[in-house]
Amino acid sequence: MAFPLPRGITPPEISFLAEMELVTIVPRQRLEGLELLGGPVNPLIPPRRTTVPLWLALLLKRQRRANILPPPWLHPESLSLILDIETRDQEYQHAFSPPPPLPGQPTIRQRNAGHSKSTARPRFTPEGQRYYPTPPFLPQNVATDQAFEDGEPPTLPFHWLEVGTMLLDVAGDDVIEPDQTRRLLKELREVRSAKIRSGVEVLDDAAGPGGGVALTGVGAMEIGEGRGFIGGVVDGLRKIGASKEQARREQLAESGASGGYDATQDYDDDMEF
Repeated sequence: MAFPLPRGITPPEISFLAEMELVTIVPRQRLEGLELLGGPVNPLIPPRRTTVPLWLALLLKRQRRANILPPPWLHPESLSLILDIETRDQEYQHAFSPPPPLPGQPTIRQRNAGHSKSTARPRFTPEGQRYYPTPPFLPQNVATDQAFEDGEPPTLPFHWLEVGTMLLDVAGDDVIEPDQTRRLLKELREVRSAKIRSGVEVLDDAAGPGGGVALTGVGAMEIGEGRGFIGGVVDGLRKIGASKEQARREQLAESGASGGYDATQDYDDDMEF
């Protein structure tokens, strides 16, 4: 007998999708270009930087053919700033730090200044169909010379937990201060998990029409891990609400069958008389 599959996407499947994230490597050997489903990979010529999918970067790292350059957010200083935003900023006491903007979207500083015009540029398939790329096909984990623009706080990409964990496991020697980085990732995960659990308290009110809980900035793995817990809470609240509604209908049906007559009415009238 086959066991039923859990609802939604599982954590291993999320990690598999995260391996399509683009990262920056420095090849140590000359290799020919590759034609992949996600697009062609340029020839690897050391010490020239190049961008490849995460799964290929991990493979080359295990074979000692390349070094992986960590993304700007995977730095102790950047993670410390994000942790301060999550814990000390009053605006994000019950919310999550803002995610990086998609291509064409205004940055956080531009949104605060009132600039909301989108300049997204579409891409085209070989058949000529237009589309807009989304994670994991965005350069959110690519290493850059400049960590962040002036005045722009660091942000966590959609697959931050999966990418950070895999880079620390396979390419820990390429990460700056890996022990401290691992500790900060663990603290961020605990803080954000606590926010997800505390958000369940408002699900009773959000279960009504038009209600909901804002999960802007939550990562893919966080959604996958909290899906079962949040879904169970919502199902429990729906059952409680359905039982209350059924009890109310039965009470109305009983009072309607008796014509709204209360047996204690005569007794109260006699006492007053």
